[in-house]
Amino acid sequence: MTSSTLLDHARTWLFVPGNRPDRFAKAHDAGADIVIVDLEDAVSADAKIEARAHSADWLSRGGSAVVRINAPGSVWFDEDLEMARSLSVPVIVPKSEDPALLADIASRGIPTVALIESALGIENAFEIARTPGVSRVGLGHVDLALELGVDPNERVAFSFARARLVLASAAASIAAPIDGVTTNINDMHVLADDVRHARAIGFTAKFCIHPRQINETHAAFAPTAQEIAWARRLLSQSQSNANANAIEVDGQMVDKPVLARAQRLLTLASQHNL
Repeated sequence: MTSSTLLDHARTWLFVPGNRPDRFAKAHDAGADIVIVDLEDAVSADAKIEARAHSADWLSRGGSAVVRINAPGSVWFDEDLEMARSLSVPVIVPKSEDPALLADIASRGIPTVALIESALGIENAFEIARTPGVSRVGLGHVDLALELGVDPNERVAFSFARARLVLASAAASIAAPIDGVTTNINDMHVLADDVRHARAIGFTAKFCIHPRQINETHAAFAPTAQEIAWARRLLSQSQSNANANAIEVDGQMVDKPVLARAQRLLTLASQHNL
């Protein structure tokens, strides 16, 4: 079972097709924080039942993963959900739009990540994020792009959607959201730039579709050397001026929110062993 704490803090979420059991252990050993056994997009209709059986077998033998089940309303949804419940495995719910349905899933004791990939899902983002049992939300921008009729690689088209998920997560007091995939699996510069963009907006994790994306994603989510040096300098000087409500460092007025950001950066650096 994947713990709720790991769901909150995981940065890399690696998909592996549910009908490829030969890849499950390889995905687990690739270094991602979380492996996602995918029963939805990666599996054709005629292989869905087989994929569920392979996934259940691996998970019942101690495999650790989250399962992306098939979408609500599909013929496979109920049995996918029952498999996850019986094995105490968290689920990613694709096409998440209805908070009531997510609440029903949570009532069965299944930790849930809501994958938001439609205009209605974006509009309902806060209600989804604050649904009890929803640990986190993620962006499925490729499907959203199809609905909107835009290029999934055109960042400006998703500026509102990304900001909406970040704000909804913060307002609901859950972990920051998971960004959508980078479909280019060969150019690590493209991936790193995508992660830096997502991090700048407020995302703290990313869905990955190939093991080679993991290390670069981890690195791009880590604080830079300049950020770490800045944070250490701020905290050092604040300790020297402990009685002051605000201090000046490098020409910048520093008060409690700025100090809190510095401490958060150093905590993140520690998690990355920097």
